Amino acid sequence: MRDDLFASMRVEYGDSPLARADMPPLPLPLFRAWLAAATAAGVDEPNGMALATVDPDGQPHCRIVLLKVLDERGLTFFSNRDSDKGRQLAANARAAATFWWSRPRNRQVRFTGPVAPVEDAVSDAYFAARPRRAQLCSAASPQSRVVASRDELERRVAALAAAAGEAPLARPPHWGGYLLAPDVVEFWQGRDGRLHDRFRYRRAAAGWDLERLAP
Repeated sequence: MRDDLFASMRVEYGDSPLARADMPPLPLPLFRAWLAAATAAGVDEPNGMALATVDPDGQPHCRIVLLKVLDERGLTFFSNRDSDKGRQLAANARAAATFWWSRPRNRQVRFTGPVAPVEDAVSDAYFAARPRRAQLCSAASPQSRVVASRDELERRVAALAAAAGEAPLARPPHWGGYLLAPDVVEFWQGRDGRLHDRFRYRRAAAGWDLERLAP
């Protein structure tokens, strides 16, 4: 059955090739270059990534989080560790993350690998650098838990603000960073007629193996 709404949304990706010669020995430098290109093109929050985790029953869950640190180890994001995602990662310490940028060239990058909490010093430094309001809200919110109303959340934030006064707010022990250390990274470049270019890096004993995938 044809749905005209979705038919009208179809976008032709044009012809922007990604060749094997474009692929460096390591995946993260290319990812950094693509992220910079999306930023320069004016993509809103180009560091937003769809993060997928799995609960103990095998049910996948996916949500958008923000990449906050990118280094040679991998991708670091921050969260309430008592949240659904935190409890899922405690039970199954692997995840997948996907970035999608329609500008400038219809690109997607996928990461999969193990996830582990980052060092306390990294979490402390990032929390201290956040705006005061963000500190209060993340510390006061019982993330993923049922609450009666928005007013309840605002009261929790106001109570914490009153108790803290003007003093620096310490990072709560239930909040911190996670590092996704990828063992697979895939680059996807949209191409004309949906004959896309896909290359997959897989971590090997010495470096990374690279292979082309069919779209």
